[in-house]
Amino acid sequence: MKVAVVGATGLVGTKMIEVLQERNFPVTELIPVASERSVGKKIKFNEKEYTVVSMQEAIDKKPAVALFSAGGNTSLEWAPRFAEAGITVIDNSSAWRMDTDKKLIVPEVNANVISASDKIIANPNCSTIQMVLILNPLHAKYKIKRVVVSTYQSVTGTGVKAVDQLMNERKQIEGPMAYKYPIDLNAIPQIDVFLENGYSKEEMKMANETAKILNDKNIGVTATCVRIPTLGGHSESVNIEFENDYKIEDVKNILSATPGVVLQDDIHNFVYPMPLTAHEKDDTFVGRIRRDETQPNTLNCWIVSDNLRKGAATNAIQIAEYLYAHALIG
Repeated sequence: MKVAVVGATGLVGTKMIEVLQERNFPVTELIPVASERSVGKKIKFNEKEYTVVSMQEAIDKKPAVALFSAGGNTSLEWAPRFAEAGITVIDNSSAWRMDTDKKLIVPEVNANVISASDKIIANPNCSTIQMVLILNPLHAKYKIKRVVVSTYQSVTGTGVKAVDQLMNERKQIEGPMAYKYPIDLNAIPQIDVFLENGYSKEEMKMANETAKILNDKNIGVTATCVRIPTLGGHSESVNIEFENDYKIEDVKNILSATPGVVLQDDIHNFVYPMPLTAHEKDDTFVGRIRRDETQPNTLNCWIVSDNLRKGAATNAIQIAEYLYAHALIG
């Protein structure tokens, strides 16, 4: 099976190629795609070298599936062209997520809604993916009314320029700035642009995408998204109000049995999720599970996941695995 990776030289694209290899996805030919300045570069995959090609060259090679991580504008322009050629696109940008005709997929939650006619499938925002993995089984059991989430997001979510900024600041080297302010020894309460309602685009993504993925517009989600100087993944403090009451042990048992979720909740031995230990893992980790003592039927928890893996590359490849397993590509 021919597989194209669009944006193959970026942080997420590189991780997609790595995860394809790790998970033994049945790739017969890798088609790395990047901007014109990267065309001709070599990419190593499964002990073979592949040459980076242009968008049109990739379409002409007719891959079964194209994993896109090249930004929203590129996706808006090129994803439909790939789809028209019969290629299934799994897109990591925000371009198609809220399009009513496109599916927004976290495989453990809602892969069953995918059909053969879906030629452009959206990968959710990284911070949304890890949260809905926890919310989904709890919503099925207790029915969620409202979620209050504060995020602590890694610089890797911005890209190579942001990682370079952090490392340069630590070495006291001047260089290009990905952010308006220094990030080392700092926390920046802005991710993406601000909207007229005072929220950032990232904050509204979490609200809107959660409702779409869980197929329930009655869940209220309010978010504050913050960039911090970490590399291993995104962290989230999540307060969940249910319609029905719960027992802490039942919640832990439900989450322990949820695919893709690892419970790390032993405060007596200082066991809880952290970016440092979530780094390079495909699972989403949850801990610090406790009752909100200020109002009924409300739970606090702490969620951590590697944003380049489950938050982006791994989730996209899991979608491709579902398509392959159900003979929707091949």
